Amino acid sequence: MTFTEQVKKRIESVSEGEIILTSDFSDIISTTSARKYLGRLTDDGIIRRVFDGVYEKPKYSKLLEEYLPTDPEKVAYAIARRYHWTIAPCGDIALNKLGLTTQVPVVWSYVSDGPYRNYSWDNVRIAFKHKANREISYLSERTILVVEAIRTLGKERMDNNIIDKLKSKLDENDKTLIFNESSSCSEWIYEIIRKVCT
Repeated sequence: MTFTEQVKKRIESVSEGEIILTSDFSDIISTTSARKYLGRLTDDGIIRRVFDGVYEKPKYSKLLEEYLPTDPEKVAYAIARRYHWTIAPCGDIALNKLGLTTQVPVVWSYVSDGPYRNYSWDNVRIAFKHKANREISYLSERTILVVEAIRTLGKERMDNNIIDKLKSKLDENDKTLIFNESSSCSEWIYEIIRKVCT
């Protein structure tokens, strides 16, 4: 196959709604060539550009009879994949994922062992907040998610109702993993985790 055919075949194999990066084709063609080819596919309506170097194979909703908006979370994890960052939701995203709030986040925030970075398109904003490696790199995403949710709420808001909600969202394997991994957290957070996991 020619380089163009290889790129086309790879894009065809991607599911609708998934994120495509120019770097996904670095084993086939240069970034400059990938950018040009993806630009042509964007013009043809096969993919859509989210922002520079980031594209999406759009997903069509038969119910709504229109293409669905780009999923910010998929974009965040695609960026993390590109730079080999470990990331996990924080702030309102962490609370939302654990069912502790129904508030729609203004900013899609993630802790990361990479640098501070912000990305935006349309009315969507993604923020990566740097954490020291010891606080994130060797922890599972589930543990980071729970730790960040607790940190977001703060010590004063952690009552029995919140603890019970967290318990209900975690299975026994989650609890064992989180309890074992979070021993190096600050004392008050670890005490909350102990109540949630034991």
